[in-house]
Amino acid sequence: MAISSSVVFIFTSLLFLSGYVLQQQTVRNLQAVIKPQPVAPPPPSPVLAKHFGTPPGHSFYDKYLASNRPKGGWAKVAYVQLVREHLHVCNALMLFAVLEEQESMAQRVIMYPKAWDQKVDGQSRLDPHVDTSQRLLRGAAKRYRVMLQPVESMLKVVGGESVFPLAGLLSLSAYNRLIYLPPSGLVLDTSGLDHLFTLPMETNMLGISAGSEDESITPSVVLLSPSKDAFQMTLESLPSNGYDEDGFLSKIPRLADLPEDQVHIVAKTSSLRHEDDAFDAAEFLDNTSYVHISDADMLGPEYDSPREMMTLARPRKLQPRKAWHDVYEKYRQGRMDVCGLDLEPAPRSSKDTAGAE
Repeated sequence: MAISSSVVFIFTSLLFLSGYVLQQQTVRNLQAVIKPQPVAPPPPSPVLAKHFGTPPGHSFYDKYLASNRPKGGWAKVAYVQLVREHLHVCNALMLFAVLEEQESMAQRVIMYPKAWDQKVDGQSRLDPHVDTSQRLLRGAAKRYRVMLQPVESMLKVVGGESVFPLAGLLSLSAYNRLIYLPPSGLVLDTSGLDHLFTLPMETNMLGISAGSEDESITPSVVLLSPSKDAFQMTLESLPSNGYDEDGFLSKIPRLADLPEDQVHIVAKTSSLRHEDDAFDAAEFLDNTSYVHISDADMLGPEYDSPREMMTLARPRKLQPRKAWHDVYEKYRQGRMDVCGLDLEPAPRSSKDTAGAE
């Protein structure tokens, strides 16, 4: 009897253990089914390849790259500044600083006199203007990815003076389109200027003025379609008895009318005096891409002009005057922020101004 009880107990225990094991396996299987499985992260969306700089946002892509891509792509267009005077080096840097900040995809080039790089007796020149220009140019290459191109004098005139005519930009035949902004000026929005790379051109050079009253004056923006033939032909047509850039620019064909969505791309400070009471300074600064700073009665935005000179040059109406002052103040602040330079002291006479430049 005792043996039978032991046998029953053993088999009962084994049956219990086997049931327990089966139960635990079933529980684990149910937990595996109920527990949510980790989902693999989606593959990263493709990044828009950019020839130069950081890829822009989707709004920029939708607006400009999808329907208005320049001929040959953004690697074949460039903003180029031909800097002949130390006074205007900072102006070029301020332009490229905004292009970098606002992620313009166009290339960037500064052409400057090769003599600035030359050394005397194995040592750099002691001219403080040269030292400052070299510092700024190195900063442009490092911070704003600007290609620096020193150039020799392209035109020898009577008297042996070195001349760097604007026609030299046509020699940059590696690009399909160039934009040159005569100094001095303030870039507020690069998207409108970038759009100019897509405009059709029937000539190798095309000027854009700030307004109809500006037609007889030099353009505020110059578009160029470089080629070796155009460069050689234009260079040979220049007079050897003296080069007058204003005269040269005045002969460039002008763009008659900008498309309706681009009428606010270019403005000029001297045109603000013609604005009426309906003018809005805030709207002007928000909607304008580039302001060419040029006033007949002013020394230039690089100078600390006397108060009486500014009073004579500024617009009479309240809102145009506010916009005028804001542009000059933004330029002054830009010189300090980008170049670490304060305004130049006002020379005693216009003759001194020419010498300072």
